[in-house]
Amino acid sequence: MTAAPTSTVNPPATSAPTNGAGSAAARILTYAEAVREALAIALAADERVLLLGEDIGVYGGAFGVTGDLVHRFGPDRVRDTPISELGIVGAAVGAALVGMRPIVEIQFSDFTAQAMDQIANQAAKIHYMLGGAASVPLVLRAPGGSGTGAAAQHSQSLEAWFAHVPGLKVVMPATPADAKGLLLAAVDDPNPVIVLEHKLLYRQSGPVPAGAERTPLGVAAVRRRGADLTIVATGVMVSRALAAADQLATEGIAATVLDPRTLTPLDTATVLAEVAATGRALLVQEAPRTAGFMAEVAALVAESWAFAHLRAPVRRLCGLDVPIPYAPALEQAAVPQVPDIVAAATELVAQW
Repeated sequence: MTAAPTSTVNPPATSAPTNGAGSAAARILTYAEAVREALAIALAADERVLLLGEDIGVYGGAFGVTGDLVHRFGPDRVRDTPISELGIVGAAVGAALVGMRPIVEIQFSDFTAQAMDQIANQAAKIHYMLGGAASVPLVLRAPGGSGTGAAAQHSQSLEAWFAHVPGLKVVMPATPADAKGLLLAAVDDPNPVIVLEHKLLYRQSGPVPAGAERTPLGVAAVRRRGADLTIVATGVMVSRALAAADQLATEGIAATVLDPRTLTPLDTATVLAEVAATGRALLVQEAPRTAGFMAEVAALVAESWAFAHLRAPVRRLCGLDVPIPYAPALEQAAVPQVPDIVAAATELVAQW
């Protein structure tokens, strides 16, 4: 008798809350330090790993993430590149095809637009088109999001672009621990992985396990659990959702905060279980509302067994469908802030 295929027809078991710090001894590091530590571990553990990107050498990276790695591992392993995103990613795809493990840094995620042919038509497709005879173990790191006054061409949230492309894995670390653990897991993966790091998170601190502990791809984290509604949030919106949940608690509203961590593959079992447990879902993203990733999560809930457990319509709280403004007040108004999450959650619970 063969085993039944995995399905989301029936409710799965739920997971315990986690802060992503793991079980190993942890120190307090910034998000940027955690990324650097993961890069150093990967470089030291495997001579096939090399870093490629603009100003990642002596300058230390546009956001200071690579730091002193060029002095520790040399310019052959930490390679400054010309200003050509198409060329950088193309070189990384070729290196991956001949057995290397390249990690690319794109200075701003917006600039991946220059390299989308290599990302979407080459890296994502080669394994399939060659019948599994070749793989592309490429990691592409890209800072994204608003909040730094970098305006419309340097502040976008483009995760839906990448999640739409079959063959790519997409992760959005929200904590320093996951910034390290998910990156190490991405380096191990034989598939191309896009790691989207929010610029505002680089200076945020948190517990990070020592050693080389991995955060598995495709496993969500329940950051907080409550009975009244489930807030699903990604990237910087996770910390804002947690701050909102603290405020909601003072008003007698208990919120679950769920961080998918990996968009593709998405941990559908945990998402559905946590939404069904509260019967209300508030889906929060920084990216514009139209065709955003949270629309996919809403559709997932609507098409699943969890739909029968809803006590209210699924609600999305998203960025406006506008380019990110330069003016600070307008920039903040263009994407959800903590008060917006509090207001949306309060309304959802009060009306339904």
